Amino acid sequence: MTKKLNRPIYVTQPALPPLEEFADYLRQIWDSKILTNNGPFHQQFEEELAEYLGVKYLSVFSNGTLALVTALQALRITGEVITTPFSFVATTHSLWWNNIKPVFVDIEPEYFNLDPEKIESAITPQTTAIMPVHVYGNPCNVDKIQRIADTYGLKVIYDAAHAFGVTVNGNSILNYGDLSILSFHATKTFNTIEGGAIICHDKKTKQRIDFLKNFGFADEVTVVAPGINAKMNELQAAYGLVQLKHVDEYIDKRKSIAGIYRNMLNNVNGLRMLNDIPGVRHSYTYFPVLFEEKSYGVTRDEVYEMLRRNNINGRRYFYPLISQFPTYRGLASAKPENLSIGSLIANQVICLPIYPDLEEKYVIQLCKLLTKK
Repeated sequence: MTKKLNRPIYVTQPALPPLEEFADYLRQIWDSKILTNNGPFHQQFEEELAEYLGVKYLSVFSNGTLALVTALQALRITGEVITTPFSFVATTHSLWWNNIKPVFVDIEPEYFNLDPEKIESAITPQTTAIMPVHVYGNPCNVDKIQRIADTYGLKVIYDAAHAFGVTVNGNSILNYGDLSILSFHATKTFNTIEGGAIICHDKKTKQRIDFLKNFGFADEVTVVAPGINAKMNELQAAYGLVQLKHVDEYIDKRKSIAGIYRNMLNNVNGLRMLNDIPGVRHSYTYFPVLFEEKSYGVTRDEVYEMLRRNNINGRRYFYPLISQFPTYRGLASAKPENLSIGSLIANQVICLPIYPDLEEKYVIQLCKLLTKK
């Protein structure tokens, strides 16, 4: 029988850069006394990050939620926006904060992204945009979504919070749509403790985004829009510069852990894992597993509690659906019968621990618990 782990294992744990490397940047900040307001590390971080990600224009933010809120302002989105119920609540909250009505559309069953086949039937004269999510970093069907957007004159804003460094046939997934938004929260593959970014495709749009994230200031005496304070400070930017030197190593370690899971859990009846997509470079932000009660023998929640008793803290990402929260469940599009795939997945999923410092022996012990050995 597998023994209880001797220390708690969490679904994720932040990868921290070498302290001595970060200290060199801190000394420079202490010497300059520049802490914020588009300082030198902020500018350097934007440049190096854009180069790493393979995108033309990028604006860094203090966090990903403010990046989402600002992206909607930047494109002047109003009315209704079609989005997914299977995501973290910040996706939909960003719409609500902009007085935009979210319209939920069900997800597809293979990778749990917004189902393009169900988007058109949700479009009304009030629809102005589509906000899909690259769930767990698996790319949406960007071509189909773009064709629908072009046909109906809609904007596309991708919540790419899980998709740092993800490419399709060598091209960054962030180059699709009108804007893409990243999160650099401590739980992500790449973190700046808190942080985020908006990726756009032209200089004029970046300029508007930069105005909006700094109260709307165009210069010392000119305010061009009702902006917000969403600037990334110099400490976060410096931390990000150090992280960039190590992020490929972090991704490789995550990939190795995913490989152990796939190898040990491959033939477990009633347990489903997602396969890597051919041509896609994944970032392995999460490792979701589905439990089908009839075949596996117990419910997902029973598995979840069993893991907790054994000091393993998986997370039911994303349960419940956003559409089931009190703020949103009164919407017509939130009816469970319209979101049957999303409801099914939300009731079956557990994200297993995956982070660079997770030791192989703990991954093996976890797998033995799930294989009932």
